[in-house]
Amino acid sequence: MSLAATGDLVAHAAGTASAVAAFNVITLEHIEAVVAGAEAVGEPVILQVSQNAVKFRHGRLLPLAVAAVAAAERAAVPVALHLDHVQSDDLLRQTLDAGFGSVMYDAARLPYAENVAATRDAVGWAHARGLWIEAELGEVGGKTVPGSRAPLDAHAPGVRTDPDEARAFVAETGVDALAVAIGSVHAMTTRTATLDHGLLGRLAAAVPVPLVLHGSSGLPDDELRAAVAGGIAKVNVGTALNVAMTGAIRDFLDAHPAAVDSRTYLGVGREAMACEVARIVRALGRPSPR
Repeated sequence: MSLAATGDLVAHAAGTASAVAAFNVITLEHIEAVVAGAEAVGEPVILQVSQNAVKFRHGRLLPLAVAAVAAAERAAVPVALHLDHVQSDDLLRQTLDAGFGSVMYDAARLPYAENVAATRDAVGWAHARGLWIEAELGEVGGKTVPGSRAPLDAHAPGVRTDPDEARAFVAETGVDALAVAIGSVHAMTTRTATLDHGLLGRLAAAVPVPLVLHGSSGLPDDELRAAVAGGIAKVNVGTALNVAMTGAIRDFLDAHPAAVDSRTYLGVGREAMACEVARIVRALGRPSPR
């Protein structure tokens, strides 16, 4: 199957009151697991490579991107490729050569006017090249604030997305989708987060483009389904895969302390991630009213 377009998958989800799952990948095993999990449930999926993942790979985007494109083109379900949380204009401009059809440009750390200006410039560059572009307004919890060691508190005053500001932001920048801060938290290893569904409803009414939820690993299934019912069309997941992979590898090595062949424990980790992908995609399901 040919590489799918993120914009098409998100638009279809938004038009059918559903959501497409987008998984952040770090290794080849992540890529293979996401595709296998999506194939197991027969649903489309988005493979995401973040700026942090590129940094981990010594600043090289192409090796992981080439692997992701190859996996997507051979998948039995539609798979799109998305560059996530890009803050570097240099990395943004590598999008096309690496096979990405979409990008999330993240200037949410900046004051509102600067976020608008930077995002508008990124949108102009992206749209001129046929790229779908997502941005963020408000700040999702768990991020490290520049100049501070403390992660951002999802419940701190002023961090959540304001509906009126969101409406203006979309109009001023021309973004295709908006990531909103409604109480989710990046890098959660427990599924105990709760969302502000009232705020989500106001955002869905105010914003004319699809809404995106970041930091979804920390949400229980009922919160995920309620978010989709409330207007979320793209659900980002990263940490949940790492929890599954690390737990499975740890258990394997505890049971097999003499193991040295990395294929044995990486294979176990890959299977655990594939099962988690299938579980999350099933959990999104066809939403029912909250």
